[in-house]
Amino acid sequence: MSAIRETAPAKLNLALHVRGRLPDGRHAIETVFAFCLEGDRLSAEAADDLTLELSGPFAADLGDPNDNLVMKAARALAEEAGTQGGAALTLDKQLPVASGIGGGSADAAAALRALTALWRIDSSHAQAVAPRLGSDVPACLLSLPARGEGAGDRLTMIDLGELSGAPALLVNPRVSLSTAEVFANWDGEDGGALDDWRQSGNDLEGPATLLAPQIGSVLAWLGVQPGVTRVRMSGSGATCFALFDSGESRDAAEMAVPREWWRLATNLR
Repeated sequence: MSAIRETAPAKLNLALHVRGRLPDGRHAIETVFAFCLEGDRLSAEAADDLTLELSGPFAADLGDPNDNLVMKAARALAEEAGTQGGAALTLDKQLPVASGIGGGSADAAAALRALTALWRIDSSHAQAVAPRLGSDVPACLLSLPARGEGAGDRLTMIDLGELSGAPALLVNPRVSLSTAEVFANWDGEDGGALDDWRQSGNDLEGPATLLAPQIGSVLAWLGVQPGVTRVRMSGSGATCFALFDSGESRDAAEMAVPREWWRLATNLR
């Protein structure tokens, strides 16, 4: 079989409310997931052993490939499916690490999809493994708009309507944030039910900004760009995003992003 190639699309939280704690200690949230067309890229080829090669502009930030969530996903899937689990995996890391846009969760989900095809196993095995790898992995496995409840892993598919295909600009001030540290800064106040996400924000924006004040600068800059329709921080940060009324407006803003910030011009799926 030829190489299986998968995109690990950047994940956006269009809105996120923190509701409290679950019995297992994780935070209870309500969120709306959307996914971009672009992201990291993963390929899988048949091989006797299970290996992972890292490339791309953010590969150096990932550490030991054997500890990568892609490898953990591959091992868990092989065990779940009862297969020998050989594959040569290559991850082209285009998205910044620990940046609130899926990252390792999206990469792990891409590995589950690619290996399901490579090993010719039933997709139910990937669905069973995904929640054990992380709260965002089930949503990233689908990579389609969804409402997330519980820890974000209880999903209901939604229709974004006019936002489907919307031009988007992602900007990160080149700051990595620990999700655990951001949640530790949460004030403990129930953010309330997430009804109309268009009228809601991200409850983690304040806690994240305390750790990385640059987030405020990014949000302020995005908010004054011509043609912008919505500006938010994604997940636990520090990546922020803006949606635009046209591709031309988005492209003009992308050209004006300060050079020291990372940016990605894309569209919602």
